Amino acid sequence: MGASMTMHKGTNVAVPARAVRVELGWRTSPGTPDVDGSALLTVSGKVRSDADFVFYNQPVHGSGAVRHEGKRTAGDVVTDSLGVDFGQMEPSIDRVVVAASADGGTFGRVAGLHVRIVDQADGSEIARFDAADATVETAFILGELYLRQGAWKFRAVGQGYDTGLAGLATDFGISVDEPQQPATAPRTPAPPVTHRPAPTRPPAPPAALPAAQPVRLTKVTLTKEAPTVSLSKQGGTTGVLRVNLNWEVRKQFKGWGAKLGRAVANHSDLDLDLCALYELADGSKGVVQALGNAFGSLRQPPYIHLDGDDRTGAASAGENLTVSLDHKDRLRRVLIFVTVYEGARSFAELHATVTLQPQDGAAIDFSLDECTVPSTVCALALITGGGGDLTVRREARYLVPQRGVSPQRTVDAAYGWGMNWTPGRK
Repeated sequence: MGASMTMHKGTNVAVPARAVRVELGWRTSPGTPDVDGSALLTVSGKVRSDADFVFYNQPVHGSGAVRHEGKRTAGDVVTDSLGVDFGQMEPSIDRVVVAASADGGTFGRVAGLHVRIVDQADGSEIARFDAADATVETAFILGELYLRQGAWKFRAVGQGYDTGLAGLATDFGISVDEPQQPATAPRTPAPPVTHRPAPTRPPAPPAALPAAQPVRLTKVTLTKEAPTVSLSKQGGTTGVLRVNLNWEVRKQFKGWGAKLGRAVANHSDLDLDLCALYELADGSKGVVQALGNAFGSLRQPPYIHLDGDDRTGAASAGENLTVSLDHKDRLRRVLIFVTVYEGARSFAELHATVTLQPQDGAAIDFSLDECTVPSTVCALALITGGGGDLTVRREARYLVPQRGVSPQRTVDAAYGWGMNWTPGRK
């Protein structure tokens, strides 16, 4: 591919790869706002519908061409990545706008903001653009991938907005469901609207045309300092709660990875299993996991279902587990945890993100801390019922099984579940 190109605002470079990873990076420190990457697929400068917006609450485009792959942290540098596969791009799409939004502050407080275009095939850097002049902006168009005479190029843009992700998305034709209060304040969800009320707008289209749900930009990031959230306060009380675990394996091995030899043998050999211990209101207990084909059910106890097994860790797939919120009154507590089934000796060098997405209401996400112990089981989140509500608490707790003790028995003992375990396989 040759040497990469560090770009200035307004310049462009050819992108001769079939698929690229768009990495938005920045340095984090106390007081730095959380930053999120997103992409808009446009035709002649506008989206065709809200489905052309790819971001944390809508991580995969329908074509599969663009995917929000999630964040990872290395030292003080955080990266949020988007995968773009030009081979799956619909012919009418002529531009993919790459944006960043700041949650909890302005980009003037974000150091080292940049975007890199990396060839998915070999990891080589095609281009890099550093946005160094941010002040009061809360959203940024960092660049755009665009089609010119049958070939894809990348242009460095660096255009800021002081109206946040909602303002930027609205500019491209996205209809946004904007809360009237801050997302952290309890509120009764308003019925969804397909446009902002405006007295001069023409009448709504005929009722025969179904109105699309506006995209919801609110989300909640759980941290060690603020680890819990009520689902009812986020408007997520009915339908299903989808739990996704995605991860990335780093090629460099440090810490426990080095001590354990090659901690992760091969990305494709790695098999993480998402599981859930549950206790129902009637006192019955059990586990939902791939081992023993205990996949559960949404329509009958335990009202939890595990999707198929995944070995890639991609945000679009990863490991997924679904909880029925329509039966939340029957759930006393649910502990979501993950085990290393094969392909690694510990979680060292695995960078994972957990997202809990209610059918209605704000997404809840958090990253796992760096693993510094030889752990093969990690408690992710504890969901506790009571008073018609469910509370989600970030655990992010690595456990080290004693010799001869299974990961499941280890997590049971740590949380006092009190079950009898027998060997299983999948």
